[in-house]
Amino acid sequence: MEILTRLGLVDQHCHTVAAGDLTRLGFEAYLTEATDPAAAGGSTFDTALGLAVRRWCAPVLDLPPRAEPDEYLARRADLGAAEVNARLLGAAGAADLLVDTGFAPAGALSTADLSAAGGATVHEVVRLETVAEQVAAGGGTAAGFTVDFAEALGQAARAAVGVKSIAAYRTGLDLDPSRPGRAEVAHAAGDWLARPGRPRLDHPALARHLLWTAVDLGLPIQLHTGFGDPDLRLHRSDPALLSDFCAATDGAGTPLVLLHCYPYHRQAAYLASVHPHVYADVGLTLNHVGVRAAAVLAEVLELTPFGKLLYSSDGYGLAELHHLGAMQFRRALGQILTGWVADGEVTRADADRYATMIGAGTARRVYRLDPP
Repeated sequence: MEILTRLGLVDQHCHTVAAGDLTRLGFEAYLTEATDPAAAGGSTFDTALGLAVRRWCAPVLDLPPRAEPDEYLARRADLGAAEVNARLLGAAGAADLLVDTGFAPAGALSTADLSAAGGATVHEVVRLETVAEQVAAGGGTAAGFTVDFAEALGQAARAAVGVKSIAAYRTGLDLDPSRPGRAEVAHAAGDWLARPGRPRLDHPALARHLLWTAVDLGLPIQLHTGFGDPDLRLHRSDPALLSDFCAATDGAGTPLVLLHCYPYHRQAAYLASVHPHVYADVGLTLNHVGVRAAAVLAEVLELTPFGKLLYSSDGYGLAELHHLGAMQFRRALGQILTGWVADGEVTRADADRYATMIGAGTARRVYRLDPP
């Protein structure tokens, strides 16, 4: 659809990219959620995501579609990281990037350099667990943790447009949905802070406290759900486990944005359909499912209200992932809406309106971004 080709997307969840040149091993590591690319049984180019890189990124680097991996990587090295990043980030066509600053590859572009390379406005999303761990590293005490974390989060998020939780990784989403009391938080913080070394926040009561402190802050809360790297237990990342938390936060005025969701994207669609403050995206899913992107996106649209679905690439490390996320989203949504128009299910005007709200408009409203 023409409207999707022209639309400046709001990539509502992504990361920065590597600033320097990459070895083949380093490049292929970004094409998988596995910790050991070799464990995939060969090259990670031999995946749906690897095929998509060869099909859709190669032409941006002046190669024919489906260029062989060796040819692709040689061309990438010849151009150099700065040129590759500029081409691929520019080709993504994002007007705004909402960047999770709590997790970045070594030697990554700064947010300012990411903005310059992609020609997009960058907005910060603050990771809750990172702020809490910084409080602990700064000498925070159990008795003072409630106040210290609230103050630190307010300071860290003063220029941010949202916050993010990775409770799915640290504790699982099957948490008690109630707000923990101050005594419970202090007791949990004491157990956590007593651990040797720099403690990793994985205490369920503290995970709940972080979420409820974020609810009080009022900025949109992004929650990782669905698949990820092996640090995650997939069955504990089902967004349906958040049903009671969604119900508990109805009326609080704080949007909850369910990220990625696959293979539980239909559960996320259900939550978005029954809770006015719950939104969903499919994030990195469209990249990883490759040629099945339209089929998966169509499943999300079965139940998600069209004004509750957002776009994100979850691009991380490789500028290719930013470009592919945008391209797969545009193609998949374009195929779906064009089919609906052809079948007489929607008017062209409605299809254009849905494309605009899903690709940019809803994110601008939820995150209170300035108009383009």
